[in-house]
Amino acid sequence: MTSANARILNAVDQSFESEVQFLEKLVAFRSLRNEEAEAQDFIQAALRQRGFAVERLRTDASKIGQHPAFSPATVDYAESWNVVGLKPAGGAGGRSLAFNSHVDIVPAGSSHRWASAPFQPVRKGDWLYGRGAGDMKAGLVASIFALDAIAAAGLTLRGDVQVQSVVEEEITGNGAATLFERGFVADAVISPEPTDEQLVRANAGVIKFRLETKGRPAHPREPESGQSAIDLMIRLIGHLRALERKWIDERQDRRWFSELANPVALTIGTISGGDWIASIPSDCVAEGRIGFYPGEDPQARAAEFEAFLARIQTEDPAFTGERLVDLTWVGVMHAGYELAEGTPAEASLRAAHALTHEGGELPSYVMACYLDAAVFSVHGNIPALVYGPVAENIHGIDERVSLSSLKRVTKTLALFAADWCGIAES
Repeated sequence: MTSANARILNAVDQSFESEVQFLEKLVAFRSLRNEEAEAQDFIQAALRQRGFAVERLRTDASKIGQHPAFSPATVDYAESWNVVGLKPAGGAGGRSLAFNSHVDIVPAGSSHRWASAPFQPVRKGDWLYGRGAGDMKAGLVASIFALDAIAAAGLTLRGDVQVQSVVEEEITGNGAATLFERGFVADAVISPEPTDEQLVRANAGVIKFRLETKGRPAHPREPESGQSAIDLMIRLIGHLRALERKWIDERQDRRWFSELANPVALTIGTISGGDWIASIPSDCVAEGRIGFYPGEDPQARAAEFEAFLARIQTEDPAFTGERLVDLTWVGVMHAGYELAEGTPAEASLRAAHALTHEGGELPSYVMACYLDAAVFSVHGNIPALVYGPVAENIHGIDERVSLSSLKRVTKTLALFAADWCGIAES
């Protein structure tokens, strides 16, 4: 280990309590969709305090349907802000780097079932609990404090560096797409998502949808005169399971996905229907997502989904006649990606990981979900490395991140940045 690396690692150790306190403050912000402004104010102030030039950019709805990195959305983006901190190279001859993280989170769900309030972070042993602690505020904080450690070690990076804090990752990816379209790119992107200190080798493409079924409301005294929209939705979801099985079976020809039990993961995330306890329900709405494989056109998969729904409505007598099903695309419609093996960026990360894991090899795996890294990989052909801390119960109850893992990841990110960008004495 070089003297410079030793100084960087020592700097992470010295500031780690401050890093955890910073993370606790960030987790306390309830940064749900279109409620991220306060958390972004906090990040913006922290980056400016550290000498970054900061740009604040509204998520760009005008590019939906115009640029392939953007996905359908049905919300107002007036208060949908992304933050980028930029620091120019402190020397010549280095490579540029962008840390990309999302500050938006999913709802806490049944907060009464949490051991502690989801937006009041609590430390218990090695774990910090709170919604977003793992997915992915810990990674965002690790990237900031990794760069702090390089500066505290008396070093500067020879390449330009960015810290990107984006919104919309959990639903459309349009925050990262906005930055990409505006030219916030680099020679490599690293996204410290909660990956259990593994490298993501590939991720799935995803399309997200809203389905509406129309029933015939009626009084319980004459149920035969009505048709339940809820029953229709349950029937429709059952049909979609057949489509899911068909897409799952395609995994046999997919190198990184063939061993996954379900790389498609049809998920019905929300459902609501009916307006009175003693009426046959008139309407039902369900929202969900389904995945597909890297290298495929999301528009083609969406068309296949649409054709399947159309066929069901002609073949199943419950749906024939008047139009009883409506489909709307409401979120991510984006391709997946495969990370090419053997890139210099991966080699640099492997070396950094080995230094913080007693020479251990960097494991890799597949994430069958959407990742903002896909925006940079698919549309910019930029090496996009997804690597971050151990976390549990993400999107679930009692979400938590391992603090010892957070420290290791902060060290790894710092060593990676130093090696990738190159360093000079301040």
